[in-house]
Amino acid sequence: MIEVYIDGASAGDPGPSGAGIFIKGHGKAEQYSIPLGMMSNHEAEYHALIKALQLCVEYNYKVVSFRTDSQAVDRSMEKQFAKDDRYSSLVEEALRLADKLDLFFIKWIPSKQNKVADRLARAAIKLNEGV
Repeated sequence: MIEVYIDGASAGDPGPSGAGIFIKGHGKAEQYSIPLGMMSNHEAEYHALIKALQLCVEYNYKVVSFRTDSQAVDRSMEKQFAKDDRYSSLVEEALRLADKLDLFFIKWIPSKQNKVADRLARAAIKLNEGV
């Protein structure tokens, strides 16, 4: 099973944002810091999920367990809808990508257990100058 830790971060609301993705499994670990442009922190959390799902589909991972410190992302994926309409299209995109996997799990974890993804997301904020 592949484990994926995700986090989104913004320097402002909205502000320059980034996604942090830490993937481990099959004896290796991969780290991604992806600049996202200007958006809110909640949007960045959803975009981190989508970017990570895109990577999983691209790498043909079939059984994937996600970890997020965003309760909104966790609840949206579990209930298959966003409580806030502003994020509905992002949840729909994430669900569409998750359907391409054989098994998709997502679990909320405390921030202290998501430090690598958080560090990667904060680093991605600084990469926005060219976005």
